[in-house]
Amino acid sequence: MKQLDRAEISASTLYIVPTPIGNLGDITQRALTVLASVDLVAAEDTRHTGLLLQHFAINARLFALHDHNEQQKADVLLAKLQEGQSIALVSDAGTPLINDPGYHLVRRCREAGVRVVPLPGACAAITALSAAGLPSDRFCYEGFLPAKSKGRCDALRALSDEPRTLIFYESTHRVLDTLQDMVSVWGATRYVVLARELTKTWESLYGAPVGELLAWVQADENRRKGEMVLIVEGHKADEETLPAEALRTLALLQAELPLKKAAALTAEIHGVKKNALYKYALEQQEA
Repeated sequence: MKQLDRAEISASTLYIVPTPIGNLGDITQRALTVLASVDLVAAEDTRHTGLLLQHFAINARLFALHDHNEQQKADVLLAKLQEGQSIALVSDAGTPLINDPGYHLVRRCREAGVRVVPLPGACAAITALSAAGLPSDRFCYEGFLPAKSKGRCDALRALSDEPRTLIFYESTHRVLDTLQDMVSVWGATRYVVLARELTKTWESLYGAPVGELLAWVQADENRRKGEMVLIVEGHKADEETLPAEALRTLALLQAELPLKKAAALTAEIHGVKKNALYKYALEQQEA
């Protein structure tokens, strides 16, 4: 345990450091040690990170790394790492790279053989999922949906049959439009949890069929303020509906094998009922 408790800083190492998503008490001791010890802190917003460091009495050199300059500045930071400096990467809140800058820098480091050390910590998507009461053994993180309605509806249609729990980030300015588009594309009964202002004073989690959730948000302007995560129930297929992939497999096998054998193999491959496949194939032949 003593070895695990130590937070030694290594030269030529990039540390991925999560920061609180609201409550400053959620920062880890290891994160504080790293931020206080590295040669440089690469921050999405140096003013925002400066206030965080000031709160914890940490005096660190800051370097701006954000969406608009990351591809140009990644090589600058890589050169510093190769010269022996240690660097901490932080975003404004939560875990870097999760809908925040950092991908290009981490990719360049990995390609160049520079050590990258990730620290565990706050993440709004996982925090919301843990309290949503929806299946969490398999989930799909989608980040922000497109800003315009057409692109948003196209993205929602593409996810219509996704069986895993879906996670979206949403802004106060678009949450009503997004919920309305979910109703239009998926219908009013899909269950959605709205997690708002997580870990902050006005934290709230409210779940309901999306049509009811839309009405609930419309009823009070305060319910659409702050930073939001939408946790959406995955698509539940009708037990009698055969997956499209299974039907394609059945068609391929039928071309080479007797129907019963093709149905049995398809059932084993896709985990569906053999009798349902056999019945479907007979109906297709009769048609």
